[in-house]
Amino acid sequence: MGRPKIPRRICGRPADACFKPNGIPMTELPRVYLAADEFEALRLVDFQGMQQQQAAQEMGVSRQTLANLVKSARYKMTDCLIHGKALMMTADNQEQLQQ
Repeated sequence: MGRPKIPRRICGRPADACFKPNGIPMTELPRVYLAADEFEALRLVDFQGMQQQQAAQEMGVSRQTLANLVKSARYKMTDCLIHGKALMMTADNQEQLQQ
């Protein structure tokens, strides 16, 4: 059993609960879930242009944890863009299984 997650400070919220390709019904799309902490890491590093050390302090995590969150989030976003999957935003920090 792994260590429990350290609580993370999350200030940003996505504009919508999901993003999907046009013209394909949601019921026909595979879904990829982006956790709230992954979204926040992307927002701070890629959108606001913060250095990873500064973004990690803002979220209350180590720099390595932030780097892992950014890497995971970028992979999920790229997977959705390349393979035409729906990107679902989760409201909490619990990981959801990809369907």
